[in-house]
Amino acid sequence: MKHLTIPPAIQAWIGGRVGRTETVGRSGSAVVIYADMVLKIEPPCTETDRAVTMMRWLAGKLPVPVVLADERANGMRYLLMSRIAGEMACAPAWLDRPAVLTDRLAEGLRMLWAVDPTGCPCRCALDDELAFLRGRVARGEVNTADCTPGTFGPGSFRAPDDLLGWLEQNRPDETLLLSHGDYCLPNVLLTEQGVAGFIDLGACGLADPWRDIALCLKSLRRNLGGFFGGPVRPAADETRFFAALGIAPDNERLRYYLLLDELYV
Repeated sequence: MKHLTIPPAIQAWIGGRVGRTETVGRSGSAVVIYADMVLKIEPPCTETDRAVTMMRWLAGKLPVPVVLADERANGMRYLLMSRIAGEMACAPAWLDRPAVLTDRLAEGLRMLWAVDPTGCPCRCALDDELAFLRGRVARGEVNTADCTPGTFGPGSFRAPDDLLGWLEQNRPDETLLLSHGDYCLPNVLLTEQGVAGFIDLGACGLADPWRDIALCLKSLRRNLGGFFGGPVRPAADETRFFAALGIAPDNERLRYYLLLDELYV
């Protein structure tokens, strides 16, 4: 994005700070990173609406960015947030220490689940998710080429509507707790002292804990396995991960929520 016209209410916060601009996601979107703030500039969307709602609700409950200003101008949304100290959990310093990384990720999940869900303004229960995915499938928005190999094809699901039917017929029981909704390594910020905070809360709300567990393990396996172009590192000890969570693995629930995630591609 070459020319950023910052609304006066946002500029008043920024003052003379110099930021680093990164283009992200959809065309016309950008993130400007300052020493103590982050400015997200994008076309208005429901995902950011939810993120703002959840950041405001979680203030004082979890380490999440503080919404400093939220303005619309020239067809764009300018969301200014505080910047949380710490490194993304996908940083080499953490990937090189999979045992420590596993403990930190389990710590973050426990922090989420410890939040009193009473009054949470957003829900991501299966009723909500499956209704949303019916629309995606009907509109042909699932890109099967980007799905995990083996999800579709001989011996597996024929097409997205086939997978959706399976998900609707094989729903597990749910316990609704606070869910990040996209609990992957780039969205968890770490320091040597522990979990520093959570970012990108556009899918946050009440959901079953296994939703976050499944996405966490998927992200952990991919990052350590070199899926994103980095070196292949030793795999994480998933037995240690579940011990840190204080629960036993449930492979059926893990499979269900991993397959659910395929329809978001």
